[in-house]
Amino acid sequence: MFATRQPPGLGQWQRFAAQLHDLIFPPRCVACDRMDGLLCDACAQAVVPARGPLCARCGRLYSAACATCALCDHADHVLARVRAAALHTGVMRDAIHHLKYADGRGLAVPLARYLIAAWAAPDWDEVRGRVDLVAPVPLHDSRLQERGYNQSALLAKGFCDRTGLTCMPDALARVRATQSQVGLDASARAVNVADAFAARLRLDGATLLLIDDVYTTGATLNACARAALAAGALQVVALTLALPASRGQERRNVPQLG
Repeated sequence: MFATRQPPGLGQWQRFAAQLHDLIFPPRCVACDRMDGLLCDACAQAVVPARGPLCARCGRLYSAACATCALCDHADHVLARVRAAALHTGVMRDAIHHLKYADGRGLAVPLARYLIAAWAAPDWDEVRGRVDLVAPVPLHDSRLQERGYNQSALLAKGFCDRTGLTCMPDALARVRATQSQVGLDASARAVNVADAFAARLRLDGATLLLIDDVYTTGATLNACARAALAAGALQVVALTLALPASRGQERRNVPQLG
């Protein structure tokens, strides 16, 4: 079967139509409902960054910095490094919910900027120098059909378009449908995603960067990492938009807007 070719200039017309639609029906901010884009400037600045003392390996926030912690020293943790861009609260929580559950595909590019900011952190200099490929955490085919898109794949594309890294959206597959991780404790999450992922290709000697939306216990990311390592990857690291925060962390990290 031959691929259908798009008429010349169709892409430009589609972009023009989208711009015209936004001009007539300005998109509302998902956080404050202001007619100033899907994520207005004020709300974008109000995102709470995941900063402060953290575990250098798993990226979790602690009262004091550490090279590794009891959680990532566990045998089930195979990721070499993890970093979240923000706390899963306020604007970021609303934006991620809209991205995943309200056909918020247009948020992928503005949200990918937070991933890029986390990627540029000085303590990730060594990581940046060795990443070969970028892959999103995959959805099972049934969930992909239901939602119509993989939000992590959109984030990965937005990230790679800006960084120039190679994006491989089909590097990993979710080979087993799993229940939602929401509401499950750490042990149940690990069991839920055990052997749920597989690599679609050999990754011999590669350092793979995984992209996902929320990093909670790390069960999903570690399950993906195990699949990549089984396919020959040398190392797997991960970037996510957000991680949960305690009330104390939320107060401590509130940005000062001038």
